[in-house]
Amino acid sequence: MGQKCNPIGFRVGITEGWRSRWYAPKQAFGGFLVEDEKIRRYVDDMLNKRPPYAGVAKVEIERTRDEVKVYLHTSRPGMVIGAKGSEVDKLKEKLEELIDRRVGINIVEIKEPDLDARLVGVSIGEQLKKRGSFRRIMKQKCEAAMAAGARGVKIICSGRLGGADMARVEKQMLGSIPLQTLQADVDFAVTHCVTTYGVIGIKVWVSKGMYGEDPPQRQQEDRSRFRRRVRR
Repeated sequence: MGQKCNPIGFRVGITEGWRSRWYAPKQAFGGFLVEDEKIRRYVDDMLNKRPPYAGVAKVEIERTRDEVKVYLHTSRPGMVIGAKGSEVDKLKEKLEELIDRRVGINIVEIKEPDLDARLVGVSIGEQLKKRGSFRRIMKQKCEAAMAAGARGVKIICSGRLGGADMARVEKQMLGSIPLQTLQADVDFAVTHCVTTYGVIGIKVWVSKGMYGEDPPQRQQEDRSRFRRRVRR
């Protein structure tokens, strides 16, 4: 049997931070946990699974004595905020109704979507729904992630690929992904693409190098600067 675990869960508390940051006594812990799950599901349903398709990759939750702070990491902040902040105000009202507490929403922009495992998986799923060639899509996404500065990327699609009668698994990989090295910054996500002929599961691993190193975007800028010098 393969000894596999979630790369993010493996690193939480060591090199990765917690997605929910709050403390509660034993009696309130269960209720807060259910509230967090309600918030995450509602945000995913409203912003990712229907228009405006805001590309929310991560939801972080902090609690103070009288407020719940929700941090939305998105590649399209304009879609979440709306005209003059109208959309974010509606979302805030809905979340306050949902959990019956005061909610504050903060938007965090993801500047490089090709380096976020969840956004890569969602993008692959959208193209598979349009009946694109799964091998070409996977290859393009791997190359785009590497071009954005990733050290390695791996994509696994499983299901009735291309509408075939029998389900199978296809894998595409570029670079290296050191899964057992806790100092390695590895992003991981599982997404699902619901097609007319079945559900296709998509797993994405993106290695961004080691913690403490220059961010991949800066590495990419340094590389392009070096290439320009060489050409001159």
